[in-house]
Amino acid sequence: MLKVSVVVIMSGRTAGVTIDFGRSRTDRRPPRAGTPVRCTEAVTGPLPTADRALGPDLARGAMLLFIALANSHYFVDAPAVLGGYPRDVAGLDAAVAWVISTFVDGRAFPLFGLLFGYGVARIAARQERRGPRGVRRLLWRRAAALIIIGFLHAVLLYVGDILAAYGVLLLLGAWMVRWPDRRLLIFAAVFFTITALPSGDSLTIDAEPPGDPMLPPDLLTMLTARPPISAFIALLGPIGFACPFALGLWAGRRRILEEPERHRTLLRVTACVGLGVAVLGAQPIALIHAGVVPVPDRSTLELLGPLHDASGVPGGCGYAALLCLLALRLRARPGHRPVVDAIAATGQRSMTCYLAQSVVWAVTFTPFLLDLSGTLSIAGTALLATTTWLATVLLADALRRTGRRGPFETLLRRVTYGPVRNPTPGQPPLPGAATMNAVTAPDRSGERCAGQPKPPESG
Repeated sequence: MLKVSVVVIMSGRTAGVTIDFGRSRTDRRPPRAGTPVRCTEAVTGPLPTADRALGPDLARGAMLLFIALANSHYFVDAPAVLGGYPRDVAGLDAAVAWVISTFVDGRAFPLFGLLFGYGVARIAARQERRGPRGVRRLLWRRAAALIIIGFLHAVLLYVGDILAAYGVLLLLGAWMVRWPDRRLLIFAAVFFTITALPSGDSLTIDAEPPGDPMLPPDLLTMLTARPPISAFIALLGPIGFACPFALGLWAGRRRILEEPERHRTLLRVTACVGLGVAVLGAQPIALIHAGVVPVPDRSTLELLGPLHDASGVPGGCGYAALLCLLALRLRARPGHRPVVDAIAATGQRSMTCYLAQSVVWAVTFTPFLLDLSGTLSIAGTALLATTTWLATVLLADALRRTGRRGPFETLLRRVTYGPVRNPTPGQPPLPGAATMNAVTAPDRSGERCAGQPKPPESG
C-alpha cells in the first residue's frame, strides 16, 4: 500500500487537465502597438480551441510520453527491485533505466503540476466577472469532477491515479487564486523543503515489488484492495504537487507560457538551470538503477532519494520553459506542421489520452488478463510506453481533424461551466452560464475583436 502512495507524494502522477487561457486580472500592462487586442475576458465559458496557446499544449502533449515511460516500468515484477527497476539490469535495460531515471522519473510530473496551477490561474482570470465566490464555486465543481473520475479510474484501471489528488488540491487552490504573490512563493518554498527532507518514503528507493493493488490477481481483489489506496493517495498526494502548483499560479498571472516573447530571458535561464539541476540531481540514483554503482546502505538511500525527487521540480519547470521557447520558434514559422499539430492536439486532450494509457496498462499487466508484468523487461516496457503514446497522438489528431474534443475534456467542461448557451442578441449572458459569442474569436494578425477600433496603421 505504501508504495503506491509514494508514487504520488514524492514522484507524482499527472492529470490530464484542460487548461483555459485569457488575460490575467493582475496583468494590467497594455498590449504592444500593433498587437491584436484579446477580448476573452468577458467570456464566462470555456476557451475555444482556436484561442489556446501552443506552448502549454505542446508541453502537455510531449510530456505524456514521459508519463507513459514513468508509469509503465513500475509494473515490472522481479525478485529484487529498487525504484521500480530490477536490480540485475544489464546492457540495453541498464541504459534505458539510466535514461528514464535521469530525464523522466520525477521530472515530468512536476511539469504537469505546474501546468495545472497555470491553468487554474488562467481560468480564474477569465472568469473574474463571476466574482470571487462564483470563481470558487466553478473551481470546486471542477475539483469534484476530477475526484470522481479519478476514483473510478483508480479502481477500474490504474491504482496510481492522480486525478483525484488534483481534485483535492484544487479544493484549496480555489482559495489560493486570491493569494498575493509573496504568500504563493512562500507556500511553494515550504513544500519544496518538505519534499527535499531525508526520508525513506521516496519511490526511487522503494524495494517492494508491485503488490495486489497494482497487479490484482482477480476481480474481487481489484474492487476491494484499490479503493482504500485511492483514498489515501487523494488525501496525501497533494503534498507532492503543492510546490509546482503554486509556482504555476504565480506564472499564470503573468502569462509567461502564453507570451514567451515577453519572457525570453526568464525562460532561457529556467530551461538551462532547471534541466541542469535535474540531470545532476538525478545521477546518484540513476547510476544505482543502471547498476553502474552498488546499492548503498539505507541511510544513504534516504538522502539520495529525496535529492532525486526535489531536483525534479526545477526540471519540470525547465521542460516547460524549453517547450514554450520551441513553441515560440514554431509560431514564427507558420506553415504545414502535422507533427507539431498532432502533439499539441494530444495536449489539448490530455485527460482522455492519459486515461487511454491506463487502459493499455490494465490489459497488458493485469494478472487475469495478459499478465505480462513478469515477461517484459525495462526496455520492453519503454517500447510499449512509446507505442502507446504514439497511438494516443494519432487518436488525438484524428479528433482534431474532425473538430471534436476528447470525451473526458467535454465531460469536465460541461460539469465546470454548465451547458453552452447562445444568448439572444442584445441581451447579456446569464451569470455563470457558458457562452459562445463573437468575443471568443481567435487572435490572428490583421483581425480585431468585435467592437474594438481598428489599430492605427504603421507609416
